[in-house]
Amino acid sequence: MRLLVSSKFFCMKTLPSGEEGFVLTLSSELLLKDHPLSQASFALGMLDPRLMKSSHHISSWLKSEGESPFHIAHGKNAWELTSQDAEFNDIFNQAMESDSRFVTSLLVTNNVFKGLLEGIESLIDVGGGNGATAKAISEAFPWLKCSVLDLPQVVGGLQKNCSNVNFVVGDMFEAIPHADVILLKWILHDWSDTDCIKILKRCKEAIPNKNQGGKVIIIDIVVDPQIDNYKGFDDAQLLLDMEMMSVTSEGQERTKQEWENIFTIAGFSDYIIHPILGLRSAIALHP
Repeated sequence: MRLLVSSKFFCMKTLPSGEEGFVLTLSSELLLKDHPLSQASFALGMLDPRLMKSSHHISSWLKSEGESPFHIAHGKNAWELTSQDAEFNDIFNQAMESDSRFVTSLLVTNNVFKGLLEGIESLIDVGGGNGATAKAISEAFPWLKCSVLDLPQVVGGLQKNCSNVNFVVGDMFEAIPHADVILLKWILHDWSDTDCIKILKRCKEAIPNKNQGGKVIIIDIVVDPQIDNYKGFDDAQLLLDMEMMSVTSEGQERTKQEWENIFTIAGFSDYIIHPILGLRSAIALHP
């Protein structure tokens, strides 16, 4: 508990009896299951033994030609495991829903994000899981036609429980349905530069030109200690970079220059980084 107090996760309080006790802080309150923005599922997902096991194989991976530490640990990649292990798939999707609920609560009230959706009629959340982000955006911007594209094991059967979001089964590497805006929330950091370029080219095919409002909005980390909004998040960004190395084959957190290289090769004309989400940014990418 002293460690958790030192890290500001809990704080000390003197009780009326004179004894010292521990109380929740704003950070630890987020682990309460009944908190409206609870991160309990996200914490449990990130600490799931199947994910943690991969970090034990980093040394073996560095000395071998294995696909990833995760693959060495499980004999398959993370996406194959989610398709074959229903429990892990549920835990992972609940973790992503928890994160989406928190991030989207910040997005929909942010004036920069509101500006990005001005004049827009349709949005598709690529890799949007069970639709938590799309649902929140649809509720905040009711004129928007919102859809989610994801794999069958993720979105199969979800449509019957949702009236304001359309769920589409598909593969972002093959084709993306047409929309004014494509949203990629915490997607590209899972993939290599080559795969990111493939995904972005599919996005470019799916949106109208810049003059008609077409854009891709990327919610992801930009590793840049020079950006004032990121100060204090450096360690978290780099730890997530290690997590990507451990779990994916070639995923990573990227610097501004690394993002720019990908955007240019994928055929996009310009971009703007909006550091509005703590350790993550909203990147507006125009064809």
